[in-house]
Amino acid sequence: MYLQVKIPNALFRISSYALFMLILLMKLTLIDNLINLPNIQLDPLDYVIALGSLMLVSFWTLWLPRRGYVVSLILLNIILTFIIYSDLVYYRYFGDFITVPVLLQTGQVSSLGESIHSLILWKDLSFFIDWILFILYAITRWILRHKKESSLYLHQTPPIRSRNNNIVRRFIAGTITLAIGYVLTFSPIKQYSETWALGLFAGNWWNMSIYNVTGLIGFHGYDIYRYAQEHLGPEPTLSQEKMNAVKDLFTQKSAQRTIQNNTFGMYKNNNVIVIQMEAMMNFVIGKSINGEEITPHFNKLMKESMYFNNYYQQTGQGRTSDADFISHSSLHALPSGSAFIRYPEHKYDMLPSIMKKHGYSTNAFHAYESSFWNRTIMYNNMSYDHFYSKNDYKNDEPLGWSLGDKSFFKQSLDKMNSLDQPFYSFLITLTSHYPYTMPKDTQQLNVGEFSDNIFGNYLHAIHYVDEALGQFVQQMKAQGIWDNTILVLYGDHDNSIKDKFYYEQFLGKNISDLDMKQIMNQVPLLIHLPDNSQVGEYTDPAGQIDLSPSLLHLLGIPTDSYHMLGNNLFAEHERQVILRSGAVINSKLVYIPSPDGVYENGNCYDLNTRDTTEITNCRVMFDQAALELNISDQVIQYNLISKLDND
Repeated sequence: MYLQVKIPNALFRISSYALFMLILLMKLTLIDNLINLPNIQLDPLDYVIALGSLMLVSFWTLWLPRRGYVVSLILLNIILTFIIYSDLVYYRYFGDFITVPVLLQTGQVSSLGESIHSLILWKDLSFFIDWILFILYAITRWILRHKKESSLYLHQTPPIRSRNNNIVRRFIAGTITLAIGYVLTFSPIKQYSETWALGLFAGNWWNMSIYNVTGLIGFHGYDIYRYAQEHLGPEPTLSQEKMNAVKDLFTQKSAQRTIQNNTFGMYKNNNVIVIQMEAMMNFVIGKSINGEEITPHFNKLMKESMYFNNYYQQTGQGRTSDADFISHSSLHALPSGSAFIRYPEHKYDMLPSIMKKHGYSTNAFHAYESSFWNRTIMYNNMSYDHFYSKNDYKNDEPLGWSLGDKSFFKQSLDKMNSLDQPFYSFLITLTSHYPYTMPKDTQQLNVGEFSDNIFGNYLHAIHYVDEALGQFVQQMKAQGIWDNTILVLYGDHDNSIKDKFYYEQFLGKNISDLDMKQIMNQVPLLIHLPDNSQVGEYTDPAGQIDLSPSLLHLLGIPTDSYHMLGNNLFAEHERQVILRSGAVINSKLVYIPSPDGVYENGNCYDLNTRDTTEITNCRVMFDQAALELNISDQVIQYNLISKLDND
């Protein structure tokens, strides 16, 4: 026998809605603690924004009758929890939150497989404790309801009111909640955007800074608004003043890189092979572990090549596709999503299309699904003659995500034998992809203390790729293309292993925050020229955005008519490298922004002393970087190159 007392409707609605808000606020607090961004902690006003945001997404449930209200709150809890947790998992790999453009790439999520699995931790169950308790409660209720013993029900029924009165009350409650939510959300955001976050929503240069102002729910609301602005309704246009600023920047950049020195056109009509190496980072180059070189073949090739040891990856959410886009378009990555996905139909001055106009056959090679990162469509826009993808390869070395790099290199070179020369070939490796699981029979290094952890797995993967590179070079020589081919190797992005402890253990020393930032952003760039000239290590800062203008210089193709923001690495002038986060590097200073977007909360480092210096010393370079990122975003989003070509 059990007693059931029905709670009055008004009390039930207030208590259940308050419980819903409390649970979601706890989950928003939990994700903020887990991502643990510097200078971003939830303060009382942030909780006000979070509370208001939750009201804005849930007010409509109060308009529903009791059963619909309960079901809607449960479903909303499930949906919001899924969004919050998905953001956490995504952040662990990409250092960013999920956006609408990323959702358009969901076809790629199924391919991430083990990568995603490795990012899910047991402690994450704390996000779902309320689900577990609710399921236990529902099961208990169901058992009690279906007991065969006699039961006594006592009902406390509220006074009878008309159906119309209930509807009016529900409508008033929901509408008041909507109004309160609007005030709680937008009043603090307006205050922020008019004070320390002034200009943030115009620049949009890092999603974490927007999150610091809007909170997580507000961030997703703003992201939907931003996407709708860009893609719905009439085509957006820029004012003439802003268009003039775009033209001025391109003119300035063109003048900086235009130079007629002895390297200009020195390798005209030579073949060009560019290899984008998955997760290849600078810190492993030239290093040994337990007496064995990690990258012996790369190290050997360095001795007869140009090696840029201060080269930066500039990717954003698009990761591998961003590295491809930046290196070929000489524009910056977008602050949200991938240009390959969001704007594949827009016009760009791409390296393959430029080389095709100058008599080159152009081909891309990647032994994976052709639709991944929307490559099929984007590569057609980039004017590749052919894209050799997964179906074009015999999978005789299944390894990691697809075909092992040794077989990939061999089969790709075999395909190049039939290409018209001169050719441009772009290859993307895959074996050294996160989480770097390699079969035991491919693990040739003695990684010692790093055995059976992700850092050791990374070293094994890089060592394997290096051996594949050595075989590739030998095959190039055997096939007779070594002496008339420019070979370029560069890393695409970091390895997503962000625990400082591993790097300190590997390097045998304590590393500073500046050291860690550089480790995670520096990737190798090696350029081998057919006559072994220009050999040496180059220490001036450079970035992926500089690759295309530099290669065109070597081939004797002027870039003054093309819209590029990169530098010419063969022109002597002071240059700076801009990262998507807003960090800026030149030969003397490094500015590392704060995640909250406030310039004064960032750090300005003197590279000679490697200590912080006066924040004002970095102001000019920061302002230049912010302008360049903003203009690059406008060029991509507004399809400005097609408009500039018509002027």
